Amino acid sequence: MKEIFASGRGPGEPGTPPPAPAALAAKVRTLAPSMTRSMQRVAEAVADDPAGCAALTVTGLAELTGTSEATVVRTARLLGYPGYRDLRLALAGLAAQQQSGRAPAITTDIAVDDPIADVVAKLAYDEQQTLADTAAGLDTVQLGAAVAALAAARRTDVYGVGASGLVAQDLTQKLLRIGLMAHAHSDPHLAVTNAVQLRAGDVAIAITHSGSTGDVIEPLRVAFDHGATTVAVTGRPDSPVTQYADHVLTTSTARESELRPAAMSSRTSQLLVVDCLFVGVAQRTYESAAPALSASYEALAHRHRSVAR
Repeated sequence: MKEIFASGRGPGEPGTPPPAPAALAAKVRTLAPSMTRSMQRVAEAVADDPAGCAALTVTGLAELTGTSEATVVRTARLLGYPGYRDLRLALAGLAAQQQSGRAPAITTDIAVDDPIADVVAKLAYDEQQTLADTAAGLDTVQLGAAVAALAAARRTDVYGVGASGLVAQDLTQKLLRIGLMAHAHSDPHLAVTNAVQLRAGDVAIAITHSGSTGDVIEPLRVAFDHGATTVAVTGRPDSPVTQYADHVLTTSTARESELRPAAMSSRTSQLLVVDCLFVGVAQRTYESAAPALSASYEALAHRHRSVAR
């Protein structure tokens, strides 16, 4: 029987450690889009003013956000805390970190008339924040389990379309260079027909920021039904794709704007997760991975040498 890590225990349930203060802001940004509007008001309040909210009782925060005490408690649990008291402690910790001088200096969106130097600075800040949020919110237990499955896999299929398809290609070429059998599929028909061939001992990875891309969910479901170990890399941990994932790796994104669509920011966080997977697998298979990397470098070396004239 397949071990379903992704759905075995929900946020805030016994045995699940609450996120550290540094991960709280990332958790809010990741989960806010899937919350009800009243829960979003609570989440936005604690993210915008952690110090002020840490000083409030559950009744006070409910009054501040125009919600109910029950909504505040539900929001705390969705964010990974057993109750509101635990959330207040995390808010106090986050406030202390922010007061130590780490508050960002660049927070505005890119404007159409921004000088190119400002565009560079704003994009660099957003990329750094996205990477920090993803690292803070990444479940290392899930990551370790996915790495173990990949290292032992007979074959790995990776599904992604659009910008996520580019990330899928990046992962497969990395795995190929350390001697592992890996294929990236962006064509939904080919993805499904290949997924049918997967069995126990194989791995299927779906990369989708929204978690609701049908062309990615369908082959993952087929792979899941055929006994393969399945992994979802998604920005929505409660999205449809996670129904068919043994392991869920959650990504974060910068704020979306007119000149910075979700595909740009999601790609950054997805590439970090892909690199973590690759390095973890390379560590576990070092005895075979190191010679394979050396061989691939040698095979390509002549393409990088200057041609004598």
